[in-house]
Formats: sequence, C-alpha cells, structure tokens
Amino acid sequence: MGFRFQRLLALMKKEMLQVWRDPSCILITFVLPVILLFIFGFGLSLDAEHVRLAVVMEDRSPTAMSLWNAMTKTKYLAPVWFEERKQAEELLVNGHVRGLAVIPNDFSQRLHSGDTVSVQLITDGAETNTAAILENYIFGVFAVWAKQQSLDAGRKNFSSIDLQNRVVFNPELKSRYALIPGSIVLIMAMIGTLLTSLVVAREWERGTMEAMLATPVGTMDMLLGKLIPYYVLGMTSNIVCVMVGMYLFQVPFRGSAFALFVISSAFLLASLGMGFFISTLCKNQFLASQLALAVAFLPSYILSGALFEIQSTPRVIQMLSYCFPARYYVTCLQTIFITGDIWTLFFPNILFMFATALLFFIATICITPERLE
Repeated sequence: MGFRFQRLLALMKKEMLQVWRDPSCILITFVLPVILLFIFGFGLSLDAEHVRLAVVMEDRSPTAMSLWNAMTKTKYLAPVWFEERKQAEELLVNGHVRGLAVIPNDFSQRLHSGDTVSVQLITDGAETNTAAILENYIFGVFAVWAKQQSLDAGRKNFSSIDLQNRVVFNPELKSRYALIPGSIVLIMAMIGTLLTSLVVAREWERGTMEAMLATPVGTMDMLLGKLIPYYVLGMTSNIVCVMVGMYLFQVPFRGSAFALFVISSAFLLASLGMGFFISTLCKNQFLASQLALAVAFLPSYILSGALFEIQSTPRVIQMLSYCFPARYYVTCLQTIFITGDIWTLFFPNILFMFATALLFFIATICITPERLE
C-alpha cells in the first residue's frame, strides 16, 4: 500500500468534484470573502466626515453668512440651517445631529469692533470620539475663517472666536457609556440568531425534525414551541447584561424598564426570526452558522453604529445599514441608557424591528413543510 501518484490524483479529483457540487463550499470560498472585504473596506472607518451639525443662525449679516458658507464647503461637516434653537435642540436629543452651534445675533458687530466673539457649541457625548472630533473641526474652521476675514480687512491682529463647548448626555466623555449598550446589542444578536440557527439546523441533521413533522403538530405550534423558550432565555440574558452594565461598569440607566422590555423584545424577536429562517433554509449546522455570522453578527458589529460612526461611511453603506435591525436597537438602547425615554425616537425603530420579525416568521412558515412528502 505504498504511495501511488495515480491514486492521489483520483482522490484529488473526487474531492474537487465534491467541493464543486457543494454550494456551501463555493459560497465560503468565493462569495463570503468578497462580502466581508466589501463590508470591512467600506463599513469600517475611524475617520469622521460629514458630521451632522445644527447651526442656529441668529445673525444673518453678510459676515455671518460668510462663516456659514465656510462650514458648508468643508467635507468634514454637514451643517443644517436653523433659525430657532428649539427645533435644533430636538434633533440633538433625538440623535439626528451630533452637535449644535449658535451664532449669536451680535456676531458680526463684535467681530468688526475687534472684540472676542463667543460661539456656543453643544455636542452629543453619546458618541465620545465624534464629540471630540467635532469640536476640533469647528475650531479649525472658525480659526481659518477668522484669519481670512482679518487678512481681507487688512488687519494684522486676527479676530478671536471663543468656542464655548458643552457636552450633553455624557459630560465626562466616558467611552464605556456608548460601548456597553453597543456590546449588549452584539450579544443579543449573537444569542438570538446564532443559537436558534444552530439548534434547529441540528434537528434537521439528526432527523428529529422529520419525526416531528410526522406527528399531528402544526407548523405554527412547532414554531411557537421553539420560539417561547429561546425568547425567555434571550430576555434573561438581556437583563443580566443590563445589570452588569449598570452595577459593574457604572453606566447610567436613565430610561424605564418598560421601554427596555419593549425595545429588547422587538429586537430579540427579529433575531430569533432570522435564526429560524436561516436554519430552515440551510438545514445544515455549519452552513447555518456561517450564514448567521455573515448576515447577523458582522452587520450588527459594523453597520449598527455600536462602535463606528455610520455617517462616515459611503452613502451606499449608510442605506444598507437600514436593512439590519441592530442599527435601530443601538439607537434605542443608547438613548435609554444615556438620555432616557424618548418615545418619538423609539416608535419608528420598534415598528421596523417588529415588522422584520413578522417577515422572517412568515417566510419560515412558508418554507417549512407541513408534512413529509
């Protein structure tokens, strides 16, 4: 039984044919790397560009308009014009902008008289890295603009703009205040999707699912019988994570338990629905785990805003992130912890997560056979 080259070639040919006939091998070898490279290349960005900034223009003089034009021309800021402060503050609370700058009504008058001009800046401390970067961006824009204004007026002494920054929601800029809620999202996504996809796929592999289909149990009964225990496990894990975040890491919890329950239930049901759909579609543990990792965990890690600023990614990636429930859960969970209950922000996110869960459960019921053929 020595080594024979022909036998080696035959074994290699057999293995290559087996790989070619197995769609999962082709998917993992060619499709998955391209998808992951695309997500990592475009989705991961430590740079902050086009940061959303609300600008309250109390002064509408030509000088103030010149400053507004300077802010619009830089790629690092995405300013939005407001005439009243109240509406801008609402957007800041809802997380639609990362900062709020107020150009006072005596801005141009004090500037031309050579006095120091005070400009108020309020930044959202929920995104610690973005808050610090935004302050530096605005300071740089103001400094360059003031220097250019002085040169155009023929003055050697540059007018000074005093940027008075105040950080809200997280005044100390502690990164754990944002990282802990984001980590809870990743944990819930992993538990909800990966656990159900593996368990149900294992039943298909072992034949126990076929045995259950041979009984009078209906598809809806079977789905609910599997859903409720995993839902209880997931919510218990959520409670444990929240308690650890509050008491071990000292992250403030400014919302209500009811809001946390509703929002976490919506996300967990969406994750469980995705796991059931993947397991029913694949019926293979290995393929189900890889697919759950690719379509649930990685998008939750990269495209949810838990760790990276989504607004810094290309427009296509930003639009793609709206397809994943984790983005909505991150927004709600960070708001509950750092800000409190803002139901005008919660409602649309909750509706999307519940709609996603319903879609996955309907799809699972449609592809699950009622009886064995």
